[in-house]
Amino acid sequence: MVTLKKILCAVDFSDHSPHVAEYAKTLAKCDDAEILCLYVAPSLSEYLGFHVPPSSIEDFVGEIVSGADKTMNEFLEEHFAGNNVKGKVITGYAAEEILNAAEEENCDMIVMGTHGRKGIDLILFGSVAEKVVKGASCPVLTVHPASKKG
Repeated sequence: MVTLKKILCAVDFSDHSPHVAEYAKTLAKCDDAEILCLYVAPSLSEYLGFHVPPSSIEDFVGEIVSGADKTMNEFLEEHFAGNNVKGKVITGYAAEEILNAAEEENCDMIVMGTHGRKGIDLILFGSVAEKVVKGASCPVLTVHPASKKG
């Protein structure tokens, strides 16, 4: 029998994130699982070679993380009140960090949204969800924006 003890819920704080949170909460209720709500802020380290001072990038990333911490606390209060949940904000490449967090935290499942990119957008930006699905050692539930009812 499959038991979910910990679910990683990856969010990007878009309008779709509350819908993703609903799926994570519903699954967590089945086994009284803990939820790890994760936001990955971009590291911007790829811009170090473009004559941008490292201190400027570090300051900017620090401001992003500080703002994301506040947003995470508000998101948890609004969408996970009464649930066994902890929030975590980290920096890096989203797919890589989601996979690392799922492993480090011994998560039994990952729940995340997709943006439903197609065509040139998919070619240019890739798919974080696709990379996570292909690289995860646990099941991954992807929630497409079109699945939102109401």
